[in-house]
Amino acid sequence: MADETPLSIHHPEAIAVGGVVVIQEVFGVTEHIEDVCQRLADAGWLAVAPHIFWRTGDPQLPYDDFSQVMPHVGAMTAETLLADVDAALAYIDGAGFPRESAGIVGFCLGGTFAMGVAARRQIGAAVTYYGGGVLEGRCGFPPMVEMAPNLTVPWLGLYGGQDQSIPTDQIDQLADAAGKADVPTEVIVYPDAGHAFNRDGGPSYHEPSATDAWHRALGWFADHLTTGATDSE
Repeated sequence: MADETPLSIHHPEAIAVGGVVVIQEVFGVTEHIEDVCQRLADAGWLAVAPHIFWRTGDPQLPYDDFSQVMPHVGAMTAETLLADVDAALAYIDGAGFPRESAGIVGFCLGGTFAMGVAARRQIGAAVTYYGGGVLEGRCGFPPMVEMAPNLTVPWLGLYGGQDQSIPTDQIDQLADAAGKADVPTEVIVYPDAGHAFNRDGGPSYHEPSATDAWHRALGWFADHLTTGATDSE
């Protein structure tokens, strides 16, 4: 087993405009997450995905068997997640980007973690895709409604109106809580989308919602990250 956080790193072909940390779903750094990283790289961002399950074997888990998921999620803490994110941010730092040029995006549990990072680390912007734990804490992080008013990073939340695991009344409470922060926040709800609507190739994928959400995520980073590498010489 590795003694430090493994990173999946995707460089753009041209000069990167900044860096984005990508936090996986509960299924590991899957082909889908690698594809998200590549899409960010294609859009000009240095994308870095820390393998947050590396301490329990770094698996890629099946989407239809949550019994395999829980031991890995149960072993996580806020401190270990923040250490993994710090490793990804250190790589972005080493590429010559200031923290104002670094963003984070997370999916599912990773979306919850993205808000947790946005409340505890000075970066440029954060995006959450269908992050749960709105009213209940996850892995040592407080409920999202408690973290949201304390955000110090512009934050965008992207949710599905048909998500059975995150009721719309909870999403409304999250939007209200985020609106109390001293930074720009926005919550978008796609009425016809369910959970994991961005995961193409699976039954949960909802192409119109995923397409719009992706444009909004890229726009959020473009609007709120200070782009451009520092002079490292």
